[in-house]
Amino acid sequence: MASLAGRCALITGAGSGMGRSHALLMAERGADVIVHDANADGANETADGVRGLGRKAHVVVRDIRETAAWRDDIAAAEAALAPIDVLVNNAGVSGRGLAFEDIDEPTFDTLMAVHVKGTFFTSQAVAEGMKARRRGRIVNISSTYGVAGAAQASHYAGAKAALLGFTKTWARELAPFGITVNAVAPGFILTPMTARVLETPGRLERRISVIPLGRHGEAMDVSYAVAWLASDEAAFVTGQVLSPNGGEYIT
Repeated sequence: MASLAGRCALITGAGSGMGRSHALLMAERGADVIVHDANADGANETADGVRGLGRKAHVVVRDIRETAAWRDDIAAAEAALAPIDVLVNNAGVSGRGLAFEDIDEPTFDTLMAVHVKGTFFTSQAVAEGMKARRRGRIVNISSTYGVAGAAQASHYAGAKAALLGFTKTWARELAPFGITVNAVAPGFILTPMTARVLETPGRLERRISVIPLGRHGEAMDVSYAVAWLASDEAAFVTGQVLSPNGGEYIT
């Protein structure tokens, strides 16, 4: 088990689903956690879980699109808890399975603002301190849709593909400062967000039928990959994309 003892991790979108899973696994492995989410109840529930595992937690409730205020929140969280060693850019919103012609401008703007703009400016704010300390781990949560594309998801796939471009570029730019940057690109993971898209009868079964391992992913399948990339065991890994997807995509 890769230890995260003594680390402080900021996890965006940690109020539910995969973000909560990442937070709890990292706490279990010894990290203190800055829990961010736009939903206060969810963020506080995650923080309670972190504390229940014997680690410290600091909650930030913020719409990640509010860039200036969010940057101030990050600084305040570091002052209250600890300098950030690990950043997991997990915050996201569903693409809602929309066809290309049905994606309107507000929907497009929301996807890009949360996934792309949010990830960019969060990383920019956190990397400043990491560079000064000459160490750090950034893990971007992308998707197999960003790797391979998907029908009825062009805005979501485009946003997630942008994170892969960030990952590869930042890995080169931040390596001289001892900072690694990697991405995790999950396949089909059943979470509250994905469950809402699959409410049509039979759709979940059809989705699972194309996965060679014969099951949908669980949030913890992704969290194990994230925690490993955040650990010293992955110190020589940067600019890479790790894809827990049950064999659905083999590239």
